[in-house]
Amino acid sequence: MQRALITGITGFVGSHLAELLLKEGIEVYGTVRWRSKTDNIDHIKDKITLIEADLRDAHSTESAIEKAEPDYIFHLAAQSFVPTSWHAPEETLVTNIIGSLNVLEAVRKSKTNTIIQVAGSSEEYGLVQKNEVPIKETNELRPLSPYGVSKVAQDRLTIQYCMSYGMKAIVTRAFNHTGPRRGEVFVTSNFARQIAEIEKKKKEPAIYVGNLDAERDFTDVRDIVKAYLLAVQKCKYGEVYNICCGKSRKIKSVLDTLLKLSRAKDIQVKTDPKRLRPSDVPILLGDCSKFEKATGWKPEIPFDKTMEDLLDWWRERI
Repeated sequence: MQRALITGITGFVGSHLAELLLKEGIEVYGTVRWRSKTDNIDHIKDKITLIEADLRDAHSTESAIEKAEPDYIFHLAAQSFVPTSWHAPEETLVTNIIGSLNVLEAVRKSKTNTIIQVAGSSEEYGLVQKNEVPIKETNELRPLSPYGVSKVAQDRLTIQYCMSYGMKAIVTRAFNHTGPRRGEVFVTSNFARQIAEIEKKKKEPAIYVGNLDAERDFTDVRDIVKAYLLAVQKCKYGEVYNICCGKSRKIKSVLDTLLKLSRAKDIQVKTDPKRLRPSDVPILLGDCSKFEKATGWKPEIPFDKTMEDLLDWWRERI
């Protein structure tokens, strides 16, 4: 039986990936911190092995990898919320860069045959010119947030380790992804939660928003994790691959989709200045033809279905 280690297994993507790997007959290990919430994986905790580790600590990381002895490492653990990186830039940089360095070093020292998937981000592209969309992997990186900078560093470190030490690693730059279990601070989930609260009469019939003009390329998380598994099975080591659906939509259209699904009527939309960022990436529209050619992957779940499932998930919890 193949064995996989997921860093950040208790998170949104990590929990969906764990489910997929179990279905594929892969033994699943995951790193957790002592204060990690495990709600996302409570339904599968008896089927996986959790290892307490802090990836910011080199010894802790080495110990976790020694215990798991993985064929694959899916490195998902990160401070992943862009606005938080403005308020806590040092924590973001340390968690994302040093954490990744420790994973790479631990594998290098172990001299195992482990294949690593490192979860980069479309936020690495940052300021994209109008003539640069859809965005290819070769596009210049101009990150517009400390989070984006941290992901560029993580990305480049991984490629450097492949070139310097012959390590088997792939960098994936996933564009926006969402679905059930998405953290409430993220835009799609935040909108869905507010609507669920309005439906249950827990709040006034008003939804608070930030910048609705930004355009993003959304994919269902359940399609994203299938792509991550294919990445370690079929992609070339030392390469970067975009993962996206190749279609952008304004955040306003995301809100409109959720409002159409709402059981409440006459919901007002109000701008909350606190939800606006110091600088925002105007458009992220990806080209994932390189990944599709390497793996045959294509997203399968329609966006409306993703939003319906996300809203239903919040309805169950409000």
